[in-house]
Amino acid sequence: MIQPLDGIRVLELGSYHAGPGGAAILADLGAEVIKIEQPGKGDPSRLAFLVNRSSFKLADGSSLWNECANRGKKSIALDVSKEAGREVAYRLAKKSDVFLTNFRRKRVEDLKMDYPAISQVNPQIIYAWVSAYGPKGPDRDLGGFDYQGQGRSGLMWTVGEEGMPPMVSQFGILDQATAIMCSHQILTALFMRERQGFGQEVHVSVLSAGIYLHYINAFTACMDSNEVPRHLRIKEHATRNYYRCGDDRWLIMTIPAQKRQQQWATLCQVLGHPELETDPRFDTDENRLANADQLVPIFDEIFATKPRDEWLKALKENDFVCCEVNKPSELPHDPQILANDYIVDFEHPERGKTKIPGYPVHFSKTWAGTKSASPKMGQHTEEILADIVGYTSDEIEKLRAEGVI
Repeated sequence: MIQPLDGIRVLELGSYHAGPGGAAILADLGAEVIKIEQPGKGDPSRLAFLVNRSSFKLADGSSLWNECANRGKKSIALDVSKEAGREVAYRLAKKSDVFLTNFRRKRVEDLKMDYPAISQVNPQIIYAWVSAYGPKGPDRDLGGFDYQGQGRSGLMWTVGEEGMPPMVSQFGILDQATAIMCSHQILTALFMRERQGFGQEVHVSVLSAGIYLHYINAFTACMDSNEVPRHLRIKEHATRNYYRCGDDRWLIMTIPAQKRQQQWATLCQVLGHPELETDPRFDTDENRLANADQLVPIFDEIFATKPRDEWLKALKENDFVCCEVNKPSELPHDPQILANDYIVDFEHPERGKTKIPGYPVHFSKTWAGTKSASPKMGQHTEEILADIVGYTSDEIEKLRAEGVI
């Protein structure tokens, strides 16, 4: 079965995740992605083994970060700081549909790999550039990572509870959101080229992706000039909340506003406390919210009496919207996740059979997903030079002798 982007070639000059992760998504969709890496160095994510107290080093000496960002790609070890290396890159760009980079402006310009240079070689190319803070403004040339995006976009004030300091989410959540937006903009530009006949430069930043990710919060704050309140479990509506069950596992429920009154009696029955239905503190939706600091502790005690699965079964049988609060380690064991291929089996060349996240969208007549693990640095150099660019074996040896590859 074909993939949606069969026949599309992407040339990537990037590092870490926010940019390369976007190219990895395109690879999942079937694009041929060629990653340019500096000979002898490669993408720094190859050596990203320790973040805070967490080790990302695999038994074979590779990095989990690298596996995430560079799955499904081909790697060419090419020194584009040298004229002969740039010539190879230009010849590749001429035969590519997309060029993607997340290097800073000055570095890209110094390497002569900016949009004016690449579009001169291939006017039809889609040139995608990922930055930290956007192409304009006083901070346009500053660098930034996932943490800076979470901080400046306002995301750190949307997690945690009222009274807590701003909090970060682990790991690379906003980097991945930027990668998704990057792939989205590229697909949009490819569609425009198909319909309108022109290539163009498209740009996304970690900051823009962060703001867009919590669009509703940002929209509300802009419209009302007020901060969106953080969730405070003890004072939030008891039927839009989460609870620890008797087996130390959690569930989360959401009864929509229009059903809170009609489902209240049923909920009291399911919980085994019908007396709560007519308790004057909780007999109306307004009273339940006003007295949440009394009702939530009651629910805490009730849910602590049985294992989570028992509660979920009873709640779902009565059409309550609820689900497990999974730890990431529980995802490969969730039958609903497995049934929809949101986590899939994958044969890794070093680790053997393992599981990885699957592509999140189903196609009825095509397929998408990870085809191969992250390549070794320069693994496909000769193949790319010979098969795509047309270099002879003598020319390839000359490039190697000159330190270009």
